[in-house]
Amino acid sequence: MQLYSEHYVTQKSERFVNKIWCLDNSIGESLIENKLVLPNGCFNLAFVTGNAIEVHTSKAKYEMNEGVYFCSQMTNKVLVNIHPKTKVTIVQLHTWTLSLFPNYDLSDFTDSIIKINLEELPFKIQIDSNIEIILNTINTYFEALSDLNTEKNTIEKICEIIKNQDSEISVSEISTVLKTSQRLLQIKFKTATGLTIKKYIQILKFRKSVDQMVSSDLEKLKLTDIALYNKYFDQSHFIKKFKDVTKTTPKTFDPDSYFLSHKR
Repeated sequence: MQLYSEHYVTQKSERFVNKIWCLDNSIGESLIENKLVLPNGCFNLAFVTGNAIEVHTSKAKYEMNEGVYFCSQMTNKVLVNIHPKTKVTIVQLHTWTLSLFPNYDLSDFTDSIIKINLEELPFKIQIDSNIEIILNTINTYFEALSDLNTEKNTIEKICEIIKNQDSEISVSEISTVLKTSQRLLQIKFKTATGLTIKKYIQILKFRKSVDQMVSSDLEKLKLTDIALYNKYFDQSHFIKKFKDVTKTTPKTFDPDSYFLSHKR
């Protein structure tokens, strides 16, 4: 049985959905303990079937029994315990996706999880559906959403500017590009994501550094190189930020303890 797997949506749906990932202990007889997830700038919509999954964020411990859950932006690592006979299918939504639904104010919602009713979802789905049905449902809904929203809104534009920069960009520079006040950008971004723009940039920078570190040979690619490439002041600054999130150093970091994205 493959505990962790990834599944990809269509190119059009990918505008709003990064991927779908599964944690499958549905035929397992024992508890899978102390697996970790790093922040990545995405929201997650989780469908839990079977017994339960236990999630520890920096704010609280959540016992997620069968049902549907909305997971906010995470700013620190998350610890996961998966009970026997449990499967979790997770739709990973890009940072700007929730900004298409302005009735949600997420400004004070980070490192948190809430249970929601199935009827609250904008598409119809059964949580125990197989991955093919889930992919088809997600693609159908988000392709139509993309067709209805051909123009990018402010949050999507901010994220696009950040992603396309070779160097770290400031809020002031973003406001100049978008010809909007810094204050208005900050309010809009925090309402839609729960994060400040600066915090979002830091999360992306951190995750990019970790992915680069994991995929390279640290004997050949020094921590100093990773730190400077990702715009940290120096190696010490990188190590401090790394410890803030993971509570360990880059040298003692164990990738096998984490659910890390597969290379496409």
